Amino acid sequence: MGRDDSDETYVIELCNTVLGEQAATQHRFEWLLGDPSANGRRVMLPVDGYWPGHQLVVEYRELQHDQPVAHFDKPDRLTVSGVHRGEQRALYDAQRDSEIPAHGLRLVVIRPGDLDSDSRGRLRRRADADLEVVRTLLARESDEDRVTDAFRVWLIAEGWTPVTPTDPWTDIEAVRGGERLIGEAKGRTSEPGTDADIAYGQLLRRMTVDSADIRYALIVPTTSVRAARRVPVHVRDRLRICLYEVTATGEVRQLH
Repeated sequence: MGRDDSDETYVIELCNTVLGEQAATQHRFEWLLGDPSANGRRVMLPVDGYWPGHQLVVEYRELQHDQPVAHFDKPDRLTVSGVHRGEQRALYDAQRDSEIPAHGLRLVVIRPGDLDSDSRGRLRRRADADLEVVRTLLARESDEDRVTDAFRVWLIAEGWTPVTPTDPWTDIEAVRGGERLIGEAKGRTSEPGTDADIAYGQLLRRMTVDSADIRYALIVPTTSVRAARRVPVHVRDRLRICLYEVTATGEVRQLH
């Protein structure tokens, strides 16, 4: 079976569907390195899927990552790490588990048992059911993360490219041609009015460059729309602040 037909590729495609962004597959980071070989060289270790717009890495770990499998482990053959392939795989998985979050990326590990699979760990590829499981596995913990992720997916679909924010406290920043968008997101809260006021203040502090090519976005869940609208439209227009609603189902709407 080639990589294009593999379970790994199937899982990555499910993630692409959920995230609305195509993965960089077998991506290598300069800071994720294997053990030195006999000549002292260290190769960059690949990750299964990397979504730069989401700052997310997904690893699909088949059975050999969690239990001995002689065919894959080659116990009679030592690697550059001085151990057989199964032990080296475990070492490199542990390295990914520590280094990826340490470099500011989110790591999600998916295993055959998470999806519809047989006793050998082969996926049955029941796409509808598997897609819902992947959607749950990729979901963020806080509602603010949910709002931000839904808006990021919408931006990508609209032709924007998320970039590393100029200000590290900015929730999301994206570019499209000569345009730049700087966004502040809020999740469901018991104090939507206070949170909306804080968000407007945070956007004001981001307005350090006077350029018509920069606009700002306040992104809120449906429960906070009324509070966000307390700032009149004509004021938001003068400040180039666009208001966006993210519904409970993840739909994004631009409001006036």
